[in-house]
Formats: sequence, C-alpha cells, structure tokens
Amino acid sequence: MNAPAFFDQVPPIVVHDALAQLLGAAADGRIAYRYVDAVKLAGHSCPTVAGAWLMTRAALARLYPDRLPQRGGVRVQMREAEDAGVAGVIAAVATLVTGAAGRAGFKGLAGMHRRNDLLSFGIAMQGQMRFTRLDDGRTVEVSHHTEAVPSPSGLRPLLQAALAPGADEASRTAFARAWQERVRQILIEHADDPSLIVVREA
Repeated sequence: MNAPAFFDQVPPIVVHDALAQLLGAAADGRIAYRYVDAVKLAGHSCPTVAGAWLMTRAALARLYPDRLPQRGGVRVQMREAEDAGVAGVIAAVATLVTGAAGRAGFKGLAGMHRRNDLLSFGIAMQGQMRFTRLDDGRTVEVSHHTEAVPSPSGLRPLLQAALAPGADEASRTAFARAWQERVRQILIEHADDPSLIVVREA
C-alpha cells in the first residue's frame, strides 16, 4: 500500500486480547493497531477516521492508565443513530481496536470472550462516544471537534477541480495532498490537543 509517509508517524494503539492469546493468534495476546489499519478498514483517510482513531486512543488511555487496554473488555456506545452521518465509520474504527461489536459479533466461548452486544447506538450522553470497562465499570465519554484544525486554504476549489468531469491527474493529486495534509495535522500536530479531542469521565 503506497500510503502517505506520515501514517507511519502515528503512534500505534497496543492492546491485550485474551481471546487472540487463547486461540494462538498472538502468543502473548499483544496486538498493535496502526492508523493504516483503520484506513484499510474504512477504505479512506479523512478527518472523521482520524478523529475516531484519536477518540479511541484517548478513551483507552484514560480507562487503562497503568496497563494495556483489554480488547473485548470494553463496551462502546454512540450518541448518534447507526445510520446517522458518520456514526458507522467512527464505530467501525472503535470496533477494530476494542473488539466491541453489535448483535452479529462473536458470541464467545464457554461464556467468556464474547464481543457481541458491546456496541450500541442512539444512547443519550453528553459526549460523542462512551467507553466503559466491563470489569470495573469505569466510564469515559469522548468527542472530537475537527473545526479545531482549520481546513487548508483553497481546499474546496481543489475538491471541485478533482471531481470535475475530465479532471486531470494533476488536479486529483493536488486535492489529495491538501486533504491528507489536514489529516496529518490532526494526527501529528494536534493529537493531544484538548480542543480537538475532549475526554470526560462519566
């Protein structure tokens, strides 16, 4: 995959997955997810995917300050309905990292390691997403505010040029570079910006 170089600069999210360890997929249960994994899942890189990545990272860091986050050990709730806006995209990134899935998710083994019914939508909350540890009930809510990182000047005309019938390669490349530059700023320069990612314990 010929991806932008900054993808490799985004710190991974490392988790422990007891199910992966049990089944021999990861000998020590450690799994490192990288931003490029989220991009492959979504099929694109944009401020929404970047925001979902950073919200998930921030929530897990707050819930597990002194040990690896436990994949399969977190419930994820979304404020918006499943078919509203970009809620599905954001939830998919959270599912990738946490394992939390809807009704169709993995049902577990001998009553353990289930992933189904750990993801839900349309839940009233102050934040955009809520993450809850299953073992101790600790909960955090997170939101992302992409307006905290302004779009590059001239982005809209570049988009219009790239989408125009018969757009040439130069037009498409110019837009793609400008688009990913904003994503880079979000993930690299503003990753810990409290005006971009808001975390509150609930």
